Amino acid sequence: MVTASNPQLSDYMQSVRVEVESELAEITRFHSDCPNILEQAIRYTLLAPGKRLRPILVFMASEACGQRTSATLDCACAVEMIHTYSLIHDDLPAMDDDAMRRGQPACHIQFGEANAILAGDALLAYAFQVVSSSDSSSEVCAACCRELAIAAGPCHLVGGQVDDLAAEHQDGDLSQLQHIHQRKTGSLFRVSLKLGGLAAGADSEQIDHLDTYGKYLGLAFQIVDDLLDCNGDQQWLGKQIGKDTEHGKLTYPRLRGMEASRNDAQELIHQAIEELNSFGGAAESLRQLASYVLERNN
Repeated sequence: MVTASNPQLSDYMQSVRVEVESELAEITRFHSDCPNILEQAIRYTLLAPGKRLRPILVFMASEACGQRTSATLDCACAVEMIHTYSLIHDDLPAMDDDAMRRGQPACHIQFGEANAILAGDALLAYAFQVVSSSDSSSEVCAACCRELAIAAGPCHLVGGQVDDLAAEHQDGDLSQLQHIHQRKTGSLFRVSLKLGGLAAGADSEQIDHLDTYGKYLGLAFQIVDDLLDCNGDQQWLGKQIGKDTEHGKLTYPRLRGMEASRNDAQELIHQAIEELNSFGGAAESLRQLASYVLERNN
């Protein structure tokens, strides 16, 4: 797993990964009537090595707003479950048709399409169980569930996936592409930051700044993703490169070219960092993460 070149940020990200992955491993040992094959399929993809950027954003947002709480870890786990569900479904032959994910055969290759679909369904539902069972106030739990449902729903994550599929092998423009990216990728970045803020008891102004930071960061992340699909190292990425071109995807390099796309990502990161001014030093990790998004190779 390649991490940030900044040692302090790298250590921070690794510590969050360890904490989140330990909790995910514990709460997906169901010890109940969950069929064994379903538990295996869930754990296979969920616990495979990943960047865990969304859980990391939850933690960083909570700290920027003054504190980690028990809800911070619960929200971090929940958002990673929803992200993983979306990856399992995206990889299916009817969707993006990818055979590799996180450096190993995709869930449907390992367990069959039906079990992969059901594993994704289970993760989506279980995410809300985890958040609603958090040791926090009913108001915070309800607010977190609502934000998570909106981000994962028809007008955001799922709608973005529909538009992404519809745009294959079609002529499109930058506005259409940005709309797809902001929903398909940006929605989970933004909700991760909102959840972290809500878990810490942030006020509406803080939530708004975190949300706007996430909007810029998510779009920059996807631009870099588009660039890596063109010239990334498949070993580092843990998935096949060139799939976007193969599927005729609408991407930044296709519309803007490589150099202009890199410049666009740099400008978005600058805008994201500007949104953190009111947090002062408490948001330093979010500033460092924004820079990492530009330099990442996986």
